[in-house]
Amino acid sequence: MDREPTRDDVEALVGPATPHFAFQIRARVRELVADLPADHEVRTYAEAQMERLDRLGYASSKADEGARESPERIGWDELPSSAPADRPLPRRA
Repeated sequence: MDREPTRDDVEALVGPATPHFAFQIRARVRELVADLPADHEVRTYAEAQMERLDRLGYASSKADEGARESPERIGWDELPSSAPADRPLPRRA
């Protein structure tokens, strides 16, 4: 990159992230900010987004907005996974 990365650059990578590609996008964000100092504002922001991507990788949906479906809803137990990014599936040891 010929210029210093910005928050917008980080957002362009993270914004469309899905669970399926979260780990690959996290790696790209890491590469994007690797040369920035540890206390740089964009790197700090990117690190928070990388943590979010890590959680997303163990989730089944981003579910950043809106109300959650109730587990009491008919058919809930038939869903293969209902783990949003803020409450991802447990990691396997």
